[in-house]
Amino acid sequence: MRKLYFLLPGTDGKFACGGLWAELKALNLVQQFCSADVVTYRQREKGKLFIDDLLKEKNLSNVIFVISWGFDIAQLVAKLKQYNVVYHAHSAGYPFRLPASIPIITVSRYTMGYWGEKSPNSLIYYLPNQISDEFQNLGIERDIDVLVQARKSSEYLIKELIPALQKRCKVLVVDSYVEDLPGLFNRVKVYLYDSAEYWAQQRVSEGFGLQPMEALACGCQVFSSVNGGLADYLDPGFNCYKIAGYSQEYDVQRILEVIDTSVAFSLSEEFLAEYRTENIINRFRVILNELNEFFDHTMQQPSNIKSLTRIRIVKLFAQRIYGKLRKKYFK
Repeated sequence: MRKLYFLLPGTDGKFACGGLWAELKALNLVQQFCSADVVTYRQREKGKLFIDDLLKEKNLSNVIFVISWGFDIAQLVAKLKQYNVVYHAHSAGYPFRLPASIPIITVSRYTMGYWGEKSPNSLIYYLPNQISDEFQNLGIERDIDVLVQARKSSEYLIKELIPALQKRCKVLVVDSYVEDLPGLFNRVKVYLYDSAEYWAQQRVSEGFGLQPMEALACGCQVFSSVNGGLADYLDPGFNCYKIAGYSQEYDVQRILEVIDTSVAFSLSEEFLAEYRTENIINRFRVILNELNEFFDHTMQQPSNIKSLTRIRIVKLFAQRIYGKLRKKYFK
């Protein structure tokens, strides 16, 4: 099995985000059965490989480069065009295209569907993000009515809904890193998440949405948007509530009703099993075995399936119209 190099711009504070943590989690999981390391490409870091140094090696056919940082993908694809490369897709909507020689591993079925349309000749796999075992319902007393993490939250949530709720219940707004997030979620009755506005401004989409899933695993009732990858697992009326539902007053009414209920909420382990460590590792093994076979094949065989380019789409459309006209008028 080829060695994996996970390419990241850097791993220190200025690159801290959900995508970085998810990628480092994936690295830690794959290291349990395969050789893998971090390689940085924007800045050098002590104790880590740097891409320009690594590319000086003559034979890199026995390695796979895993790229994931959306805004850097186009440049990385050009830089690594002669090597084995896999795109680990956390989000959708970035303005780049990928050749069929680059397989795609997606973190949600939503993202898989997106790339299935955009890159129909690429190998595409589904590998959901891991929900660590520490995210579980401890069954302790919940002393916080409502929790909101300010980052990615909509203007409506921060400026309208939260002020209205603060008059009626205990609300905690977090705008910094939380050391013990599972512990915090276990103190919370209702978790609010509304990222649709944030991702619309970024012009890309929510690839997975870890926090609502982690909150659900800890026994929180979740009010959330269902944009992008959130639709993979959120099911309004059954395991969550849709936030920003028609009016602020209706949101407040529903949230207060949930806070006042005495019925405890808990997701089944069967539901969570898809996102737990054992399943992720098992899926990772299968995917990497296929990728190694694929890269063996690409060494002997060039790609020969026509790409679905814009020009080809126009040509196929014209052919279809011509075919209809010919059938109608030239029988």
